Amino acid sequence: MKNLLLGALLLASSLSAMTLSELIESSLSRAPSLEIINARLVANKQNIDIADQFENPELLLTKNTIDSSQAMSQTVLTLKQKIPTYSKREKREDIALSEEKLLQEKLHAAKVKLVGRIKNEAYTIWELREEIQIIDEYIILTRQNIRLYESYTSVDNNQHMGIMKAELSLSDLKVQRSALEAKKAAAYARLSYLAALKVTDLTIDLSIKKKPNLQQLQNSLKESNPDLLITQKEIQKQSYAVALAEINNYPDINLIAGYAYREKFDNYFNFGVGLSLPIYGTEDAKEEKERAILLEKKSKQSDIELAVLAQLELYYEQMLSSYKIHHIIQDEALPQVAHMFELSSSSISVGSDLFKYIDVLFQKLDLEKKSIKAVANYKRAEAQISQLRGEIK
Repeated sequence: MKNLLLGALLLASSLSAMTLSELIESSLSRAPSLEIINARLVANKQNIDIADQFENPELLLTKNTIDSSQAMSQTVLTLKQKIPTYSKREKREDIALSEEKLLQEKLHAAKVKLVGRIKNEAYTIWELREEIQIIDEYIILTRQNIRLYESYTSVDNNQHMGIMKAELSLSDLKVQRSALEAKKAAAYARLSYLAALKVTDLTIDLSIKKKPNLQQLQNSLKESNPDLLITQKEIQKQSYAVALAEINNYPDINLIAGYAYREKFDNYFNFGVGLSLPIYGTEDAKEEKERAILLEKKSKQSDIELAVLAQLELYYEQMLSSYKIHHIIQDEALPQVAHMFELSSSSISVGSDLFKYIDVLFQKLDLEKKSIKAVANYKRAEAQISQLRGEIK
């Protein structure tokens, strides 16, 4: 029943348009790439249990070949149990627990990365869809003006050339539209893969609402960046590894108990204690190795901090540039072109040169496409900053 309900939900989702937030929520609940890390978390819980256990005891049975009439003839059953040095089991458990925290951070980082990729594809779909929409409008407008120009003018050679240019421009618009449709289909395919769900329609509306502020974008960056949090957990785990290496300099104790059976003499018990002697420096070398790894991870943390700040500034500049481009086009360029467009449109109705009208038409189209691209680039850079901050919404 549960599988049927899930299947019905997936089918319904694939047939209806989804919002970006719905798509992200759905993807985070069942993406295969996330299930891999979840499986590792489940497996690591066994490591936590193992870390606190004693090693298996050893049971030995020995018998010598001396004649049973001799007192030295015996069969000995020996039990040996290794007892770890004080706190060694706790330190092994600390490592396993820190591994669980590390895996949880990696799971969160994978979610953040998945959300970032989904947003990027969603913004690409919006960009392509908006370009297709304005091209459709320009195709209709170009056709209307070709008919209008033909109805208002007698066709001489120069006018005929104008109509031919308009028709060539119409063909170019159709070619652009076909290429955009192919790119949109490819973007939907990539989005469906990321979402683990067939996506055929996405409800999304983008706009540039405010000028970016670098100080606001930097807030809480170090406390929430996935790469930095992972590195912090790696350092914590390695610190426990160093502590375990330190305690390994102290030998474990082996408790030994045996029972000797003698056929013609009294049986007896024996007891003993054994330990390894760390006289060759192996444990010291292992400890130094773990300390070197710890230093390496701390240096890596410093490098990541610098890299994250540099990436933030890069994405901020991309947002700022897109913001400026969008407002230059919307506030300065398009109003001027609109006036030129009105003059050209009115001149068309009295049979004036169609060449000038087509040039103005395509200048306006180019500006509108740049404005759409600026909005999409602004949102992509914003999504990258959101990814740096570890956000999954």
